[in-house]
Amino acid sequence: MTTETMTIREMCDAYDVTPRTLRFYESKELLHPIREGQRRLFTRRDRARLKLILRGKRFGFSLEEIRQLLDLYTVDDSQQTQLVSTLSIARARLADMEKQRAELDEAIDELRNQMTLVTEMLTSKESAA
Repeated sequence: MTTETMTIREMCDAYDVTPRTLRFYESKELLHPIREGQRRLFTRRDRARLKLILRGKRFGFSLEEIRQLLDLYTVDDSQQTQLVSTLSIARARLADMEKQRAELDEAIDELRNQMTLVTEMLTSKESAA
């Protein structure tokens, strides 16, 4: 491995992804490795993009949102456009996540209450027997 490029295997090992994942991101034009015949060599830029892709996926961003943010890197305004867009998408995603968490908390509370009722019913039946 050189500091300039990494093979697909080195990328998989370094970022805990599969070759299929890397090829998929390449097919979606999110990564642009150097092609030497059948061999793919990933540059520092590809590695930085992969880190952002994986972070975006972890936060629940769609691939299209990730693509839009990555494409903004080429806009020459000291990343202002990218930062503003990232913040906007992140705010929307955070609101979605908080809503999901509230719904999940409510479902957990309901399930606990149902389990308590069932436990009480079983206890009262055992006492009556």
